[in-house]
Amino acid sequence: MKIGIIIGSIRNGRRTESVAHWVYQAAQARAGEQEGSGGAEVTYELLDLAEFDVPLLTSSTVPGAAKRQYEDPRVTAWSEAVDACDGFIFVTPEYNHAVPGAFKNAVDSLGNEWFGKAVAFVSHGADGGVRAVENWRVSLANFSMVDVRNVVTLGQFTDFDGTEFQPVERRAGELETVLADIEAATERNLGNRK
Repeated sequence: MKIGIIIGSIRNGRRTESVAHWVYQAAQARAGEQEGSGGAEVTYELLDLAEFDVPLLTSSTVPGAAKRQYEDPRVTAWSEAVDACDGFIFVTPEYNHAVPGAFKNAVDSLGNEWFGKAVAFVSHGADGGVRAVENWRVSLANFSMVDVRNVVTLGQFTDFDGTEFQPVERRAGELETVLADIEAATERNLGNRK
């Protein structure tokens, strides 16, 4: 099974990128430890939203009705990357008490690629990004996505030294819990979708 770790910001100087790389490194280490253990093989892929350059959604065709056929090749590339994943970790900042606009647009630009898949959250912001996570949970329910309860919430004033990401010690354990949760939820979901 493949879990996509999405870097959910496209801003210059974004903190989200260093957070996502921290998640990816922990996930890679975990996957390496589990190799040959007899459980489902898990791979992780880092998906950098900035690299896809998803345009604003202007198509008259509702994405859920597009049957994965999009007018713009950038949306098609994004669709293929998302469709190839069985579950996701959204690494999301909180902008103005909500989700980042570019990330929301990228999610809204697709339809069936998200449907019924599992999702976990690693958020950051002045209050840990919790409002972005709650926004995501409401939006993603429309795709019948299964979100895991545990979340890593990184505080702007506790887990960053200026722009440098320096998570407090307990964050590694919190991330380990989220990784275990998303793997279990994705594996259950795959069984239910077959």
